[in-house]
Amino acid sequence: MPESINGFVTAAHVMDRSAVLLNDPIKTDYTHDVLLPFLKMAVDELGEYLIDSQNSLMLLSPGMVPLMIGESVIHPKINGIEPSYPVELVEVQEIGERLLGSEDPFTPLIRTDFVKVFPAGEKLGYWSWETNWIRFNPNGATTNRQILLKILRRALAEDITPDTGLSGIMYRSFLSYKTAAFAAMFIGENSERAKVLSDQAEQSLERMESIDNKGRQQIMTRHRPFRAAYKTRGGF
Repeated sequence: MPESINGFVTAAHVMDRSAVLLNDPIKTDYTHDVLLPFLKMAVDELGEYLIDSQNSLMLLSPGMVPLMIGESVIHPKINGIEPSYPVELVEVQEIGERLLGSEDPFTPLIRTDFVKVFPAGEKLGYWSWETNWIRFNPNGATTNRQILLKILRRALAEDITPDTGLSGIMYRSFLSYKTAAFAAMFIGENSERAKVLSDQAEQSLERMESIDNKGRQQIMTRHRPFRAAYKTRGGF
């Protein structure tokens, strides 16, 4: 299983690191199945910090959408009407197409600033992002297409699997330590080890805050401090 997907750290890689922190590098006791619920809890905690600091933890998510002959848009979910994309979409990274029902490789579509109108052909060829709608040639295609979306979406912990890509390598240390801390406390019932691991997670947040603050020195916009609300909360 790869450690990263398109630069995203996988959930499996984070859990592998957590198992090492729990002195179980071969995952005899702390398997992915055992650690996954605790990783989801750690993602929830990190998400709370990042929302408060106006940042966001994101997931890399591929998904396929059928687009029938003549259809030319993929839009936010509107009263359940298809075709639509996930409501938690943050950014579209890539789009590919192929004939619906085929096993052919997906052909990347070219991104443009605005839609271009031309006679319908077998393929769509390009896409644009306008007012939260993914738009293709308004005349659509003459064949039913299968659209592959590679998107960034806000992290919903319940969606995470070992293969999920988690955005931001800077979050890896926090998630590894915090996942291990939860497991040490609630499975190993080792409060001392849980405290040490939780302290390490705290330090990783401090480092992220330092990196974030340095980045803000390069821009004029003022944001809330990265962990402003966390200062008033307990740790582990």
